[in-house]
Amino acid sequence: LSNLFSSNVSPFASGSRSSKTFKPKKNIPEGSHQYELLKHAEATLGSGNLRQAVMLPEGEDLNEWIAVNTVDFFNQINMLYGTITEFCTEASCPVMSAGPRYEYHWADGTNIKKPIKCSAPKYIDYLMTWVQDQLDDETLFPSKIGVPFPKNFMSVAKTILKRLFRVYAHIYHQHFDSVMRLQEEAHLNTSFKHFIFFVQEFNLIDRRELAPLQELIEKLGSKDR
Repeated sequence: LSNLFSSNVSPFASGSRSSKTFKPKKNIPEGSHQYELLKHAEATLGSGNLRQAVMLPEGEDLNEWIAVNTVDFFNQINMLYGTITEFCTEASCPVMSAGPRYEYHWADGTNIKKPIKCSAPKYIDYLMTWVQDQLDDETLFPSKIGVPFPKNFMSVAKTILKRLFRVYAHIYHQHFDSVMRLQEEAHLNTSFKHFIFFVQEFNLIDRRELAPLQELIEKLGSKDR
């Protein structure tokens, strides 16, 4: 577990596929307090104790901690999905699903108000573009010190994380064989475990939303008790 987070080098950096990330990486400005928090997060992840690593550092602002980690999860999921985009096509995934019992329809409440049925690649494109727009909005995710988070920040963060979970769920249910062939399952599992421990720590995703991966979540959790 620990060596995955010991440096900023992507585990896929050597392969040709890796250069093809799905969306531009969202960078936290160096020298900022959020950058320091991200470095703290990476250092504690290196200890291998994920339950401890997700806890709010002493004296830190909860909104800021959630913001930094949300950006980090967006980057991780972005990279993980970027490695399997060639297997996730209109033909292979005509609907956005997480197994036979869960299907997702897209709506963002502004451009698309009524949920639309679309292919997984289209859905994930909508989803990641929408998340990126939220992360780039300085009124929602202020990067400057002293600029307050909006009153609705927590509900925005919860919606972002709920939607990012769906990308993990789709990868696990529909593309895990490709992940195995690329020998990326350890990275996917570590990233997902970190994500789950984080949302559990701060109660950020409703249990019903996690149902598509409930068995896996229980398995990951039981190893750490």
